[in-house]
Amino acid sequence: MCILACTIGSLHYYKWDNAKILGMNNSNTHNQRIAKMTFATVYPLYVAKVERKGRTKEELHQVIKWLTGFDNKKLKDLIKESATFETFFQRASLHPNAHLITGVICGYRVEEIQDSLTQQVRYLDKLVDELAKGRKMEKILRVS
Repeated sequence: MCILACTIGSLHYYKWDNAKILGMNNSNTHNQRIAKMTFATVYPLYVAKVERKGRTKEELHQVIKWLTGFDNKKLKDLIKESATFETFFQRASLHPNAHLITGVICGYRVEEIQDSLTQQVRYLDKLVDELAKGRKMEKILRVS
């Protein structure tokens, strides 16, 4: 289950679930909501999810670093400035193997998402989900 739309019972859950109910999943409105959501708001939900499943914050940071190139200091800076997902991924250096992230998250195949920012956010969500489900780090990081 994805953090942004399915898992955590919070205000964000309501907002994203409401978008799903209203049939906005593939619309510009949905993509704009994702773009304007701050990473700082979602990050604690990612931490809570992986820790609840027995994984660590350090492992989460390893996954985020693999996808985006952001080290711990850069993550802290982005959280402190309340960077939106749009800003977050504009500054990221997406891993060349990110396209290998496939599968279903929130009812959509990540490889079929057409909006590039929404796809990148879902890549991150998918990796966090895999981490929480106990998948081996080598598999999460798409190591051959």
